[in-house]
Amino acid sequence: QVRLVESGGELVQAGGSLRLSCAASGLTFINYATGWFRQAPGKERELVTAIDWSGSVTYYRDSVKGRFTISKDNTKNTVYLQMNSLRPEDTAVYYCAVDSKYRLDQRYAYWGQGTQVTVSS
Repeated sequence: QVRLVESGGELVQAGGSLRLSCAASGLTFINYATGWFRQAPGKERELVTAIDWSGSVTYYRDSVKGRFTISKDNTKNTVYLQMNSLRPEDTAVYYCAVDSKYRLDQRYAYWGQGTQVTVSS
């Protein structure tokens, strides 16, 4: 059974930093690409960043470029999202998702339960 567990979300002031983690079990993590998505209240879920199985190919949406960094540790079956210079508009529930293909759509096979990030102004 595949399981993804996100952690690290909390309340932080604007300009602050957080590191989210996504721990995977039930699959051979090195074979999978990962995406971080977020959904703010009243808005559609959107892709924030993605990384391929090797960690050598990444994507960032424009609004987070230069502030967020995705990385993965295949030995720990964990993907990280380092978020710096946080803004109130980054407030959302953040989800990680994995798939056997590197993709920029939402058709990921497995999803975590989400972790809340709240950025106060």
